[in-house]
Amino acid sequence: YSAEMPTKKVLLMGAFQAGKTSMRSIIFANYMAKDTNRFTPTIGVEHTSVRFLNNLDLNLWDCGGQYKFWDSYFDNETVFRNVEVLIYVFDVISQDLHKDMNLFAGILLAMERCSPDANIFVLIHKMDTIAEQDREREFLGLQELVLSKSAHFKVQCFATSIWDETLYKAWCTIVHSLIPNVGLLEAQLRDFATVCDADEVVLFERATFLVISKVSTLDESRYDSHRFERISNIIKQFKISCTKFQSVFQGMEVRNSQFTAFIDMFTGNTYIMIIKTNSSNEPNASSEQFKPTKVSSALMQINIAAARKHFEKFMPDSA
Repeated sequence: YSAEMPTKKVLLMGAFQAGKTSMRSIIFANYMAKDTNRFTPTIGVEHTSVRFLNNLDLNLWDCGGQYKFWDSYFDNETVFRNVEVLIYVFDVISQDLHKDMNLFAGILLAMERCSPDANIFVLIHKMDTIAEQDREREFLGLQELVLSKSAHFKVQCFATSIWDETLYKAWCTIVHSLIPNVGLLEAQLRDFATVCDADEVVLFERATFLVISKVSTLDESRYDSHRFERISNIIKQFKISCTKFQSVFQGMEVRNSQFTAFIDMFTGNTYIMIIKTNSSNEPNASSEQFKPTKVSSALMQINIAAARKHFEKFMPDSA
């Protein structure tokens, strides 16, 4: 992990006004969703360098979606060369879906020639504009069309909106695909969870609050599968609010009858969340064998401090 990592090119594409720049600004530039309506259209290609985990450089190419730019993208295939990840954004309420699909198919052909090993992610965006009872049907229909165009690539599709955690769910998966040796990091987290007797441990990137890695011993069927992304979204908004008052978010502790949660700064570029449930809330637990116990804040802080030095070896503060 400590070795310097090369810059990774991420291509962000989609038709005009699909929402590409808005999502980029929410994830990487600390914008609130309500502030994105004042953005002007992207002209040509906007290049942004993003330092992620302090030793993973993302070179983000945000490509303007006006149709007048597409000929130049296809004529000069520099845009499609050496791409690690392509993120294509579809507007779910597009008035010209047929044209959008043909454009996507053309991009995939260019990618097959220039970056055949790239990971492809498709975000079917602005799902908040669809009635809740119709969203799954709309998503599955569009996903089927997308996959029918994607013979060469294994494409992952996500239903997203800037107004909820679905955007974080998609971008967590995207960034996770770019982190090398992530399996080693998860193994270290699993060991730490065992030492702390924790039910869940989650690692967040400090600036974006995207989930980097997580381990859980809980029965996933009993819990919200999007819970970590919900927390990403909530804490990110709270951090932004703190900044407006010239304060820095250090961490928090939440307790109730079911669990105790600790969120704290961890390494120089991460936060950590540790969840300890009351065993009596799990099915088949004996009330005599398992009784709710108060998790010591001081003891958890000692565990976090001890682990911090170890994890800094895997995620150094500088490249």
